[in-house]
Amino acid sequence: MKVRHIDHVGIIVDDLPAAKAFFVDLGLEVLGEGELEGELLDLVVGLNDAKTALVTLRSPDGQANIELVKFYRPADENGMQQHAANTLGIRHIAFVVDDIDAVVARLKEKGVEVFSAVQRYEDQYKLCYIRGPEGIILELAEELK
Repeated sequence: MKVRHIDHVGIIVDDLPAAKAFFVDLGLEVLGEGELEGELLDLVVGLNDAKTALVTLRSPDGQANIELVKFYRPADENGMQQHAANTLGIRHIAFVVDDIDAVVARLKEKGVEVFSAVQRYEDQYKLCYIRGPEGIILELAEELK
């Protein structure tokens, strides 16, 4: 047995419309939207009486999907937490962009938190970390030719 590919990354959010708008503005396309509840959902996620809404988005090249999920029930007792880039666990999602300087400038205008100026990694990439909606850390990378 071996893994064939990653199907999607799930991100739990509180403000689903805002998170969806952010990722669509970044260039992802909406594949589908819906709501789920019932016994099967409860069994799959290991919760009782769960109800969710979700949006599935795909990168323009069709290679990666993100699933944004809003849990209406049960509520998260801890609330949203702002983690640092070195906090243990899954911490960021990386996107390759065409013009990182333009993307970062546009995001700054919209009030997105940028961790640092765009940095150059050897002759391979220009890189920058930002904090998107719900505290999601994104790494932006521009491949250098």
